[in-house]
Amino acid sequence: MISRKHPVIQLIQQGEGLHLDFKYEVSDAPKIARSLVAFANTDGGTLLIGVKDNGKIKGIHSEEEFFMIENAARRYCRPEVAFRTKEWNVNGKKVLEVTIPKGEKPPYRALNTEGKAKAYIRIDDENIVAGGVQMKVWKSRKSRKEIRFTDSPGERKLLTCLKEHEPVSLKFLKKQC
Repeated sequence: MISRKHPVIQLIQQGEGLHLDFKYEVSDAPKIARSLVAFANTDGGTLLIGVKDNGKIKGIHSEEEFFMIENAARRYCRPEVAFRTKEWNVNGKKVLEVTIPKGEKPPYRALNTEGKAKAYIRIDDENIVAGGVQMKVWKSRKSRKEIRFTDSPGERKLLTCLKEHEPVSLKFLKKQC
């Protein structure tokens, strides 16, 4: 007889990464909103609530985690982030699986406790504030315009110098370029 591992155990064994994050509990709606928008702005992903960072299942004890996720998506995400949930029983402990699809209208932003909105993206297993280049990419996709990056004469000189004198030290660059 072939025994199959529980789907949550299989996810945990993958470890945290670009598409998977573990949360021991959800007690801070603005913080969980950052995770929701980061997944929506990147390629989507899954939160496992009731799982410690080391992969140990602690479980959730109430429906409060679901309501906290729902609150975060509605009140702290701009626009609201869609998600699906599934509750699992793993060895007598409840784990909440929250699946966030890739968003259709990025950038999604998370409001902090002061009401300021920031866009986040997922890089490896972290939520990072989206940089200016990423914001330009999203803006150009919305407007269907091409992206143009301009460089200054100083930047052109530096790039030419790097191309002509590869490899190069910082000391050389300061003197020659």
